[in-house]
Amino acid sequence: MIVSTKAIVIHTFKFGDTSLIVKLYTQTDGIKSYLIKGAFSHKSKFKAAYFQPLNLLDIEASHNNRGTLNSLKEVRVHYHYQTIPTNIVKQTILIFLAEILNSSLVEAENQETLFEYLITALTWLDTHDKTSNFHLLFLLNLSKYLGFYPETKMNGANFFDLSEGKFSNNLTIGEVINNDDLKLFKSLLGTNFDSIEQLKLNSQIRQQLLNILIHYYEIHISGFKKPKSLPILKSIFE
Repeated sequence: MIVSTKAIVIHTFKFGDTSLIVKLYTQTDGIKSYLIKGAFSHKSKFKAAYFQPLNLLDIEASHNNRGTLNSLKEVRVHYHYQTIPTNIVKQTILIFLAEILNSSLVEAENQETLFEYLITALTWLDTHDKTSNFHLLFLLNLSKYLGFYPETKMNGANFFDLSEGKFSNNLTIGEVINNDDLKLFKSLLGTNFDSIEQLKLNSQIRQQLLNILIHYYEIHISGFKKPKSLPILKSIFE
């Protein structure tokens, strides 16, 4: 079946000497993987540069829907990043988020609202300067589309149950956060990207909040892998 769709580059790895296998999150069919033959050859129709982490593409592809590798017929850049290619902080954030998505999006995932959220968030990152807290809100918002966004009824709660995703005044048998960690977690709820930098977080607090969010993902996503780029991400905000 021939499909024309927007797509987001999630993961790539080299196959043989000159080829790539590329995982894309497509607007029409969710996660799809493609074999790009000769991607590193100067004669290739599809250059490896197209498939940088979280590049936004328009593609025409042949989808076989048999769980095997698909093939691309046309590839164009849907949106050309303006600031990310020359901004090491934004590049690092993008690599980190690509790893998060690679662990979070399952093969059958196909939610157009999630796709639109990703497009909106990534273009916001590209077009704004103050982005040091962006990845924190990105992770929190992403949990909404993955099915474990925190319950927003706080009612003066003293604990947040990470396992249940709920605030509580009672200490449960599950994993919880409280005290300063709870205040940090609450501070993200109800925040949007345009106001995210109003949260005055130093590097230590930012890292602690990131640790909480990563652990929240580990609890709720089977097989979730902590991103290899996490230490690099933390280092750029020290």
